[in-house]
Amino acid sequence: MFTNFDVLETIQMVEKEHLDIRTITMGLSLLSCIRDNAKDTAQKVYDLVCTKAEKIVKTASDLSGEYGIPIVNKRVSVTPVSLLCAAFPKDAPLIAKALDDAAETLGIDFLGGYSALVHKSTASYEREFMQTIPEVLASTKRLCSSVNVGSTRTGINMEAVGQLGKIFKEAAFLTKDADGIGAAKLVAFCNAVEDNPFMAGAFHGVGEADVVVNVGVSGPGVVKKALEKIPDANLTEAAEMIKRTAFKITRAGQLIAKEAAKRLNAQFGIVDLSLAPTPAVGDSVAHILEELGVSTVGGHGTTAALALLNDAVKKGGVMASSRVGGLSGAFIPVSEDIGMIQAAEKGEITLDKLEAMTCVCSVGLDMIAIPGDTPDTTIAAMIADEAAIGMINNKTTAVRIIPAPGKTVGDEVSFGGLLGRAPVLPVHGTDSSRLILRGGNIPAPIHSFKN
Repeated sequence: MFTNFDVLETIQMVEKEHLDIRTITMGLSLLSCIRDNAKDTAQKVYDLVCTKAEKIVKTASDLSGEYGIPIVNKRVSVTPVSLLCAAFPKDAPLIAKALDDAAETLGIDFLGGYSALVHKSTASYEREFMQTIPEVLASTKRLCSSVNVGSTRTGINMEAVGQLGKIFKEAAFLTKDADGIGAAKLVAFCNAVEDNPFMAGAFHGVGEADVVVNVGVSGPGVVKKALEKIPDANLTEAAEMIKRTAFKITRAGQLIAKEAAKRLNAQFGIVDLSLAPTPAVGDSVAHILEELGVSTVGGHGTTAALALLNDAVKKGGVMASSRVGGLSGAFIPVSEDIGMIQAAEKGEITLDKLEAMTCVCSVGLDMIAIPGDTPDTTIAAMIADEAAIGMINNKTTAVRIIPAPGKTVGDEVSFGGLLGRAPVLPVHGTDSSRLILRGGNIPAPIHSFKN
């Protein structure tokens, strides 16, 4: 039962502290669309997406108006496309166009699922499918792609890692007139999850129902305001405050998620607890860490503060929702967080520090611009490092990195909207090509064998 105080507090969170539902994402199974050729499959895909997700934008708008909580993004995720076109992988771009056309017809923000799952090995059709990713990301506006290259159970597929290094470079080059935005719509995963509502890595897993609704909540500004009320509290008390705040944020997400699922004739999937920032002032995960006591994010103590934040958010959120999933933790995308942008401009945030922070938060090296002439083997080595962290620690890690064409350290990329802007960060000049060109697999850790 909500009290009058709870209602007033939620109104304040929305009006003054940037509380929002970051995304409603409808997950759709497209397996029933498979036909014996790409053209017919593409038509079935377009028809199914447009039919099942026809009301998602209107429903989100209605719920936002009724409950007074902004719903920022309306998205769709689909079955990994590599599975739909295993018999005709070179024609996968036809499926991509159908999905992008459907996204435009529906008026949704992004559609995720131009994806491949190659965490143990790369089948011949998946290898051909992955070769289509750069051109597809350059020729579509709303379609996002991801590749899962490893898992705790299988190890890391280094052949796929090496191929992805080239794919990131090509996707950026083909969109050089837009600061390499093609690479910003691509994610390399380890331990990818099937119910992630956030882009660019969302896809609809084969273990999911036909139609589900997943919601991602967000409230960095709410958490920061809560901490500002207890400036002299010790860290135990600060963690308790974050837990209580995360509980309130997640309850709002649960309410919206269940009502959206009901109206869209879908199953309620999960609430993702992630604190997702935006470039707007007052909506920064980095500023929460600074409120905890780190003078500038990236300095010593940042990783410890992030560990406290991530743990407290999860503990508070799990109690508030009947079904938690997705990534559920704090995001640290450089270009999408004003505090991270400012720290990067000061030189306080480096790739090495971001890698260390990955060990205790969601995702990993996210929305980071690097010099455009960075070798593809160096990018592949970054992916391998992040995948190793995920594999060993049994958590999801990812890389979304933009080798900005024609730009170097000191320059800036700008994408606008939620994707924001970011200074180009330096990378190590050492050569990692021999490691990557060895190929093969990095074996799964011994603690993965739990049967």
